[in-house]
Amino acid sequence: MSSIGRIFQINVSPAGGVPKAPVRTAAVDMLGIVGSTVANKAKHGGPQAALCLYALERILALQAEGHPLFPGSAGENLTITGLDWDAIAPGMRLKLGGDVLVELTRYTSPCQTIAASFRDGNFDRISQKTHPGWARVYAQVLSGGPITIGDPVVVQ
Repeated sequence: MSSIGRIFQINVSPAGGVPKAPVRTAAVDMLGIVGSTVANKAKHGGPQAALCLYALERILALQAEGHPLFPGSAGENLTITGLDWDAIAPGMRLKLGGDVLVELTRYTSPCQTIAASFRDGNFDRISQKTHPGWARVYAQVLSGGPITIGDPVVVQ
């Protein structure tokens, strides 16, 4: 793993909710992926949680444990591959593609809406509190622009 990864999948939900569906390319603005919404605006979204990111390597490891998780089913907007996810933490900045710059704001608390992606509904398996290093992360967008599957993700 390194400080340079790739966007494996871009996930959107025009009506909100999960699973989010894959798209090849997207535009990112200060509120996240243009055309993707959140179902519960009281708990998700907004400038401090404009994007949710997760590691493909974590998804594959969870699948190996028997969880029926797949990219987009945990509600992440971006499935990233190739980064050292153990080193990913709030406060870090990531450059996505050529123009998009984000700052990680906090670990994402899992909730019941993603329970179907976990064996026995155990969505706490990706809680930072109970399983450090296995959580998704929220990010605020510092500068927007286009992104495409395969774009580099560079730790700044």
